[in-house]
Amino acid sequence: MTLASAGSTWEQLRTTACACTRCALAGTRTQVVFGVGDPHAALLFVGEAPGRDEDLAGEPFVGRSGKLLDRLMFEEIGIDRSRCYIANVVKCRPPQNRNPAPVEIEACRPYLEAQISHINPAVVVTLGNFATRLLLDSSEGIRQLRGSVYPFRAGHLVPTYHPAYVLRAGGEALAEMRADLVRAKRLMAP
Repeated sequence: MTLASAGSTWEQLRTTACACTRCALAGTRTQVVFGVGDPHAALLFVGEAPGRDEDLAGEPFVGRSGKLLDRLMFEEIGIDRSRCYIANVVKCRPPQNRNPAPVEIEACRPYLEAQISHINPAVVVTLGNFATRLLLDSSEGIRQLRGSVYPFRAGHLVPTYHPAYVLRAGGEALAEMRADLVRAKRLMAP
């Protein structure tokens, strides 16, 4: 039985995720970072894993990367966090902000799959390699996959860079991320 089985509610899913001990990250987290926003939104952002700031706040993308994501959402799509949903592949912070291990991704995957099923977004924007590879079931990197739109469930998936990468990489990466968000906005247009 999946976590999004008939009869399970959003709050039941959140409660189950917040009590999760399916992998070793449960022993090092401050709290589970389930997600934030409107669980009925047409737009879902999926990132990699919580960092230190997110682990402390219990909300994804609250540090410098989050401020950039918020700014670009507003400037390119015309929305804020209340009009989309933001989640991560892994719900607990990997120690020292290391990349999530395959076993951790697989342990958290049912929660992300259930979130996607509950939200049923028209557009999913993946932020970086981990989310993009997982949801597209691809071994290719974000540089090869971004710039295109992919069919995804009943809607579309738009891969783009992780905001932390854009903060390090600068102008060209920022322009490409902006273009990807414009692409996502066009897909949401009625």
